[in-house]
Amino acid sequence: MALGVIYGVLFWVATLVLVIGVANKVILYWKTPAPLKIPTTPAPVTQGGVVIRMLQEVLLFKSLFRSDKLLWILGFAFHYTMLLIVIRHFRYVLDPVWGVVQFIQPFGKYAGFIFVLALLGLLARRIFIDRVRYISSPSDSAMLGLLIFIGLSGLMMSFLNHTDIVMVKAFFMGLIAFDWQPLPADVPLLIHLTLVIALMLIFPISKLLHAPGIFFSPTRNQIDNPREKRHLAPWAAELEKQDKMFLDELD
Repeated sequence: MALGVIYGVLFWVATLVLVIGVANKVILYWKTPAPLKIPTTPAPVTQGGVVIRMLQEVLLFKSLFRSDKLLWILGFAFHYTMLLIVIRHFRYVLDPVWGVVQFIQPFGKYAGFIFVLALLGLLARRIFIDRVRYISSPSDSAMLGLLIFIGLSGLMMSFLNHTDIVMVKAFFMGLIAFDWQPLPADVPLLIHLTLVIALMLIFPISKLLHAPGIFFSPTRNQIDNPREKRHLAPWAAELEKQDKMFLDELD
């Protein structure tokens, strides 16, 4: 029971850090002014076109496909297998489990292999490609390593050392209801949960923030209409208004 309480507290702390940290970053992104029109051309000239472009970037990684096919394959495989795996894990916090989550169980289970292989490919790319290694920092490799070990520990529980998933679900359902439940003392499970907690704590200060950050990128979310409409950031508009009032007073 003590193990359940310890990991329960850790998960609540990690969840608070994750939610508050990401929310703080999103607010910061929202408030950061964009003083210049800098959409990457060819860019859409209507708001609807911007929405379509953003969907293509988020769902299909369109610009990445144009620039680096190998990175696109690895990134596409990593992101979509991670999505399957995350949806599969919803079964631990839903009662009853939604039909779509039940349907996706076998796909999410075997997606773990592609998830790990894609991450290994991304790590190898940072190690063996000179131009990528030159711009990589130790934190980049450490983050990939963290995700790889999360995937490996998950696969170990699924195919080698099966854990009591009934107890695991009772533990997470208990967290939601503030009703502490025991947690299996299986080593792969504890490693897996510890690494997931570490990921949740690191996420708000890592490069993984590109997930919400892409929606605030001026190179992607701006309309290409500098000739038709003058772009003026709110703070610049306020300064211009003050200058105009000052000139009017001089007149």
